[in-house]
Amino acid sequence: MATYQDLDGATVLITGGANGIGEAMVRAFTKQGSTVFFCDFDGDAGSRLAKSTGATFTQVDLRNEQEVVDWVANAVFECGNIQVLINNAAKDPRIRIEEQTAEVWDDLMATNLRPHMLTAREAVPHMPEGASIVNFSSIVFELGMQPMTAYVSTKSAIQGFSRSLGRELGPKRIRVNSISPGWVMTERQKREFVTDETLVRLQNELQSIPDLIEPADVAEVALFLASRVSNVITGQEIVADHGWVHS
Repeated sequence: MATYQDLDGATVLITGGANGIGEAMVRAFTKQGSTVFFCDFDGDAGSRLAKSTGATFTQVDLRNEQEVVDWVANAVFECGNIQVLINNAAKDPRIRIEEQTAEVWDDLMATNLRPHMLTAREAVPHMPEGASIVNFSSIVFELGMQPMTAYVSTKSAIQGFSRSLGRELGPKRIRVNSISPGWVMTERQKREFVTDETLVRLQNELQSIPDLIEPADVAEVALFLASRVSNVITGQEIVADHGWVHS
């Protein structure tokens, strides 16, 4: 793992940090010496990770605006400012359009998209010049994967949100970028979706580089975008997929 000196002592906020890519980012930033605050709906996993890393965990329902506001406010109270905000939390249900309900659709928007606005709104007043916001999208937007219209819609909206916010915050010298991972081998993906046949096709047909993507690989991209070594990059989508989409 590369070392970024400016992340040593930086205050970093991560949503959805208890498992998968989020967990890998909590571990990566704490290894950089960052002061990490992360939230998740999974209280047990979050508490275990906090204990093993020294990061500060808060159980938060991101659909609840006041809980989000309080979480950001606590980090500001503890540290005074925020150098890095990472919006990672999301759900990815598979629902065919004829089975989609307005209630489920609205709930996914409230989980996957609205928290990006809420955390940015609350954090930006406390972010100094050189700060960085990293929002997680997905290559599903590029591929139009099905049956995931609701999920794909949230991830495409995150692209637009990031580009517009990057332009808005540019004069403050706060950067905003998005990461679109490919198929990352989290424990949940391996448990629920990965088969020997899909792995063979992924490695031999879909990706340019025939290696599996691990959560720690994506965490490395987040470190780069969070650090000031990437200070000329804003409003961009970084596709981290071993060359699936744009090969």
